[in-house]
Amino acid sequence: MTTPLLSIVIPARDEAGNLPTLLDEIDAALPDTPFEVLVVDDASQDDTWAMLTRRAEQDSRLRPLHHAHSAEQSTSVWQAAHAARGTWLATLDGDGQNDPADLPALLARARQGDVTLVAGQRVNRRDDWLKRLSSRVANRVRAALLKDATPDTGCGIKVIERRAFLTLPYFDHMHRFLPALIQMQGGRCVSVPVNHRPRGTGHSHYGLNNRLWAGLLDMAGVMWLRKRCRLPAPVDQAQDILGLGEGTATASAETDTLPQEGSPR
Repeated sequence: MTTPLLSIVIPARDEAGNLPTLLDEIDAALPDTPFEVLVVDDASQDDTWAMLTRRAEQDSRLRPLHHAHSAEQSTSVWQAAHAARGTWLATLDGDGQNDPADLPALLARARQGDVTLVAGQRVNRRDDWLKRLSSRVANRVRAALLKDATPDTGCGIKVIERRAFLTLPYFDHMHRFLPALIQMQGGRCVSVPVNHRPRGTGHSHYGLNNRLWAGLLDMAGVMWLRKRCRLPAPVDQAQDILGLGEGTATASAETDTLPQEGSPR
């Protein structure tokens, strides 16, 4: 298989009723883009894993991963990102509420070269009132404390540079704070309006308790990380400081391999 430009990461738990349509929509949305799809079955109790393995036998772009015991969404995304091969990562929720038709626009914006992460912003939420309320409160509290200039960080559809994602600190629920984590390493994030749809089948695994109250502790941790972070921190090599010009071929190769965490985009 040709190395994909885009690796689409989908954490899923008990989504056998939604994933086949979602995967078909991804195919239709990206006819000219080399991509792969990594679906992480997070210990589903339904037919999710059996469906994924059957489909993967017919489509080499689909790479299913499986948890015997639930590790939850952030761990699923983190593991899939490390297994991915694309230059860019796209995240989608497995419930079908994110529209794959938005992926080409998000990827095109990301590839302009001036941003590290493009986040979707749901302009017409299709959730019940409690979910909308808890999300609105969480977004306002997060924006006030972290100042990440991202109006809807809870939106599941995002496109992020894979190399940048792999430098981020891992912790449970990190997926809720990707813009703030990217920004504290010198990256730039933008938000674009995206479509939002009703859930197809099944029910959400999130509610007020695990969205707001658990998130407050996580937010305190992110604030601590931001305070302690010293990136970006540009590094000069000896040959540059001493004015050695182009240097030797070996020195040039070493320059190319220096880590570039925090380089603004």
